[in-house]
Amino acid sequence: MYLLPLVLFAVLAVYFAVGLTKDPKIIPSALIDKPAPTFDLPTIPGRKGDGFSTADLKKGQVSVVNVFASWCVPCRAEHPYINKLAEMGIVPVYGLNYKDTPDAALNWLRNLGDNYTAVGADISGRVGIDWGVYGVPETFIVDGKGRIRYKQTGPIVGDMLETKILPLIRAIQGGSQ
Repeated sequence: MYLLPLVLFAVLAVYFAVGLTKDPKIIPSALIDKPAPTFDLPTIPGRKGDGFSTADLKKGQVSVVNVFASWCVPCRAEHPYINKLAEMGIVPVYGLNYKDTPDAALNWLRNLGDNYTAVGADISGRVGIDWGVYGVPETFIVDGKGRIRYKQTGPIVGDMLETKILPLIRAIQGGSQ
């Protein structure tokens, strides 16, 4: 009876010790290696170009989906890197504007640059929920068959584009899609 608190303490200590070895920035996605959710979003009202849908991700080429919002401060820091990736022309880069007002999103793109292949306006946030979005920014790499292959939670800043994202894109492009 006297040993019960000691055993309970030991079990909790082991549990927390294992937890401390995990990287809190890595949030696993249940959608990795699964088809992207089915959706069809209109573009941001006032933006030239098409909306964004699941069909865009099944064109036989690797794609990047960037979830952003005008009210998101880390999105502002990340946006130059997303623009750079889009300008490289290596893959189409799609935007999923998450829980934003059309005017704010349109002004944000006009002020910071709009190099997206297409942008879908997810005003209600329903499509973001289907994608498993925890918060913005999040970026997904999708293979040519429309399967989600990687999820980046948080902004792509610094050398992450060159050291992490581009090598992953190239690996997926070089492998069987």
